[in-house]
Amino acid sequence: MASLFARLRHLSVKRLFSKSTRTVAGQVLVFQVALVVLLVACGVFALILQSERDSSAEARRRSTAVAQTFAHSPGVLAALQTPDPSRILQPLTEAARRAADVDFIVVMDTTGIRYTHPLPDRIGKRFVGEIGPSLAGKVYVESVDGPLGREVQATVPIKDADSEVVGLVSAGMKVKNVESQLNQQLPIILGAGAGALALSAGVTALVGRRLRRQTHSLAPDEMALMYEHHDTVLHSVKEGVLIVAADGRLMLANDEARRLLELPPDIKGRLVSDLPGLDPDMKALVASGREATDEVHLAGERLLAVNQRPTGREGGPRETVVTLRDSTELQAVTGRAEVARERLRLLYDAGLHIGTSLDVLRTADELARVPIPRFADFVTVDLADAVLHGEEPAPTGTAMRRAAVSGIVDDHPLTEQGRLFDYLPSTPQARGYGSGRSQLVSDLPTATGWRVQDPERAKAIIDYGIHSLITAPIQARGVVLGMATFWRTQQHERFNEEDVSLAEELVARAAISIDNARRYTREHALAVTLQRSLLPQAMPEQNALDIAYRYLPAQSGVGGDWFDVIPMPGSRVALAVGDVVGHGLHAAATMGRLRTAVHNFSALDLPPDELLSHLDDLVGSIDQSETAESAAGVVGATCLYGIYDPVTRRYVVARAGHLAPALVRPDGTVTFPDVPAGPPLGLGGMPFRTAELCLAEGTQLVLYTDGLIEDRRRDLDVGMELLREALTGNPGRPPEETCQDVLDSVLPGRPKDDVALLVARTRQLPPDRVADWDVPPDPAAVAGMRDAVSRRLEAWGLAELGFTMELILSELITNAIRYGSGPIHVRLIRDRTLICEVADGSSTSPHLRYAATTDEGGRGLFLVSQMAERWGTRYTPQGKVIWAEQALP
Repeated sequence: MASLFARLRHLSVKRLFSKSTRTVAGQVLVFQVALVVLLVACGVFALILQSERDSSAEARRRSTAVAQTFAHSPGVLAALQTPDPSRILQPLTEAARRAADVDFIVVMDTTGIRYTHPLPDRIGKRFVGEIGPSLAGKVYVESVDGPLGREVQATVPIKDADSEVVGLVSAGMKVKNVESQLNQQLPIILGAGAGALALSAGVTALVGRRLRRQTHSLAPDEMALMYEHHDTVLHSVKEGVLIVAADGRLMLANDEARRLLELPPDIKGRLVSDLPGLDPDMKALVASGREATDEVHLAGERLLAVNQRPTGREGGPRETVVTLRDSTELQAVTGRAEVARERLRLLYDAGLHIGTSLDVLRTADELARVPIPRFADFVTVDLADAVLHGEEPAPTGTAMRRAAVSGIVDDHPLTEQGRLFDYLPSTPQARGYGSGRSQLVSDLPTATGWRVQDPERAKAIIDYGIHSLITAPIQARGVVLGMATFWRTQQHERFNEEDVSLAEELVARAAISIDNARRYTREHALAVTLQRSLLPQAMPEQNALDIAYRYLPAQSGVGGDWFDVIPMPGSRVALAVGDVVGHGLHAAATMGRLRTAVHNFSALDLPPDELLSHLDDLVGSIDQSETAESAAGVVGATCLYGIYDPVTRRYVVARAGHLAPALVRPDGTVTFPDVPAGPPLGLGGMPFRTAELCLAEGTQLVLYTDGLIEDRRRDLDVGMELLREALTGNPGRPPEETCQDVLDSVLPGRPKDDVALLVARTRQLPPDRVADWDVPPDPAAVAGMRDAVSRRLEAWGLAELGFTMELILSELITNAIRYGSGPIHVRLIRDRTLICEVADGSSTSPHLRYAATTDEGGRGLFLVSQMAERWGTRYTPQGKVIWAEQALP
């Protein structure tokens, strides 16, 4: 209940202060509030006046009764006759005062001296008030300002048996202590007023809600203005409006409805079925009351779009509102708009589906497919043959190739795809190619110029039912690349001038894509040519490894993957594989620079870790020298470099950010050796480390780039496992077959990155082709070594090389004894060349000098360089090796 009153109070106050007096509900609420406030004020005023009168009368009555009662109480007269009346009367008066609920009872003598008083200090003092009437035997009531405040008091005489006044009794009370009806009735009056005010506010709120719902919160002046506008709009809009009652009678019809339906003036209240001039379907629709949206009905010679909606959903009368719109002219405009909308949709689809790739033939095929069948029944695209190879087209329509042909059916008489021909001057294609403007042939059977190209085919085209064509030049940057021809059969109307602009729009959207594809084809061909020229053209001759390789360029263009096989001194072979991140000419050129650098560094016969360090420095210097405008740097290049020795079967390898190689052992097991990983080239700051592996003869080394195993659709571990499965279980498989099987098993269907794969099966040089000796550090040992080498050469059938080899060996051993340190070791290898190696424990490099005619020494290495085909020095952890090669006869 309290919450209800709080809501009503809140509602009434809120409505009272927020209700606008412009509304009817607001005016009623203000009137009710004013009336309730006036009634409450009058009631309170009357209650106050009555309360003051009743309070005074109550005080007189109670004071008189108490005084008379005490005056006639037993013992009072006897107490007055005692020597000390106060001692007896004071307790009696106090007890009587409290029992009678008055403020004081005072007993006094005939002179007005008090015997009793509620305040003891007032006893013995003179009574405040008039005592004369009471001494005369009367009861006297008065209002005085006594010791207790404003008081109403009654004074009564005390008489003896002879009716003589022997004393007086006064009783009284303060006026404010009189229980008044005001305190009892004022809350009732105020509560009733508040209740009436809350009730009126609630009723007003409910009435206001009802009025707002019915009048949509409009004020009277707004409603009047709305009805004025309603009449104005209803009779001025160019749309007919009918309101039909539930029983089918016409309640309202505006001026436009009367005009469209040609209604007579006296139609209000008549049944719709009785209206003259209405089509039966129209009458049935209006009489049914069902919903209708833009239904077209005939009314005389007009086509009317009819919309119908029922009303009365919120408790109002059940009626139907009908709107009529003349769509006779709109139908024709709609037809033209639909054609324009269809053409815009076709152009939009062309923008989405033409030029999705950088392939010339695919783009031409997209141009041929998009307009079918919405614009043409057949489309042919002819491009200059040079465009298909990425070159600039000729200025005349010669050497044209049918790049694409498409139609509603595949069985058609048009020239087949891929055919090469020349446009004859009388054909519309030749005229359009030469002028750069579209050509329209709206009636092919009567035209003659186009028949000259191929009379038999022209007759077949006409017999097939093709009756018109539009040929539009495919041009970009002012250069005509080819011609697109649109053909129509009996399923479409003949082409007209409006269709020419649409054909030109379609071709223009494809021309840029075809030109971009042509330029990409040219750049791609250049990049592929450059990359192919930078990669090994053939494998070098050597006896250490059986080698096979594969290189697949990336789908989106050439990349930076590369590999190399480099013969080294001592029948050794270096294998290198690397990757430069990115695609295009820059990646290919960078790859060529790295491959050349590897060749140059390998000529120094450096260990793999030192070679990668030099290559890392080179890449760092390239990054510093190339500006941001010229290149993006070579950060991201990786490399794996290793040297295989067929004599010792040792494979020393190091890698810079590259994947570790795979080893296929002779028993068919596959391992990925733990080669220490170094950072990618160009980062610097970290050393490279080597791993030395001893490989059994017949072991296959598989080197590859990340394009083989990495793919966005799978994890790297999945690719590595696929590679392991492809290599496992076929130890005797030739490297060529291994390459192909790996590509078939591991490579994704359409690789996004280029792939380099190198498979090398190891060989061991037979022991009978290697001879080695330990040489004591004594010049006298040189003669013995010459004899030993001579005997070995005779055993190999190379006696004719004995003199030269003895001279070379004598010089190298003498230098090792004189300038080097022990131990000294000589090794003779018969491979594709005859190799002599002299190793010692010194790291001092010999220096070739040209001695003067007067010098006694300094000609040893000069003689070696003149007699040997090649010679050089390589360093080992134990010292150095000086080697020299001679060609076999």
